[in-house]
Amino acid sequence: MARANRHHIPGQVWHITHRCHKKEFLLKFAKDRQRWRYWLFEARKRFGLQVLNYTATSNHIHLLVVDNHMDTIPKSLQLIAGRTDQEYNQRKERNGAFWEARRVKIVVASIAHL
Repeated sequence: MARANRHHIPGQVWHITHRCHKKEFLLKFAKDRQRWRYWLFEARKRFGLQVLNYTATSNHIHLLVVDNHMDTIPKSLQLIAGRTDQEYNQRKERNGAFWEARRVKIVVASIAHL
């Protein structure tokens, strides 16, 4: 099945979730969540990602972000996921995926939805 097109809606708030591969608890240690947060704030500095809120649980993350520019969210998520993956695999001397292939990106349609 083909993937759906990605949408850019300036000023729109998005709820993004991204799960660890096979629902594993790869973010169970504070150090791993801290490194994910480091890269989140690095994406904020580099690409101007506007983060409204976030949480990192032991096997997935949630982000509330504003879509300000066409490439901001994809570039930011690529940086955050890629660097988190690389650092974890190097530190644990493991190979393989850290994140599931697709993240879920849902438009926040109203305050009630939020």
